[in-house]
Amino acid sequence: MLTCTRRIEWDAMHRIPRHESKCRAFHGHRYVAEITCDAPELDDRGRVVDFGVVKERVGGWVDQHWDHTAILMRTDPEAAPVAEANARLGRPVYWLDQPPTAEVIVAALAVVAQELLADTGVTVVAIRLWETPNGSAEWRR
Repeated sequence: MLTCTRRIEWDAMHRIPRHESKCRAFHGHRYVAEITCDAPELDDRGRVVDFGVVKERVGGWVDQHWDHTAILMRTDPEAAPVAEANARLGRPVYWLDQPPTAEVIVAALAVVAQELLADTGVTVVAIRLWETPNGSAEWRR
């Protein structure tokens, strides 16, 4: 199997309600996602998919929904002031139904990436999400 991987980076804030230590406070990360795709065969230019297609579609979605905003749990009792401030400043919060851990965020990105690339003939087979330089979570098909 041949695969290709496109790296996408963004900055966002989150917090993990009920976390045992400092991650229970609002804080930010430089997230890095490595999106790996495969295809039944290479295209007529010898590619699984043009890296630019992944950047444009998935990266564009990330820029619109996650970059320089907050990724928060819908039922977080501390989130209302952040949501109000972000809305006023033009960067709405992205709401999740679970705590916004790296594992939950990578699973959400997998759903989005698969939908955005569905008509290209490629399959998203893995996504690794780096929350810090030393910590990541991975989704695999």
